[in-house]
Amino acid sequence: MKRVLMYTTRVCPYCVMAKRLLDIKGVAVQEVRIDEDAARRDEMMRLTGRRTVPQIFVGETHVGGCDDLHALERAGKLDALLQDESS
Repeated sequence: MKRVLMYTTRVCPYCVMAKRLLDIKGVAVQEVRIDEDAARRDEMMRLTGRRTVPQIFVGETHVGGCDDLHALERAGKLDALLQDESS
């Protein structure tokens, strides 16, 4: 599985839903709490151009937010994205 990085805050229900889907897939998420570190919030905004959480990266690919993650799942594309090329 590719590394999954998710920018989150403590009280975000969309972050919880995204993490739940990835947990079902057996994916460990590296969580970056932007409510605890303003520099990481700035980093997220610079990388994504967005202010909302979650912001999810699968490997080097910016997936977007929770709705985007679930849309990939509904389209049957999430599993392929999560697979490591060496697998």
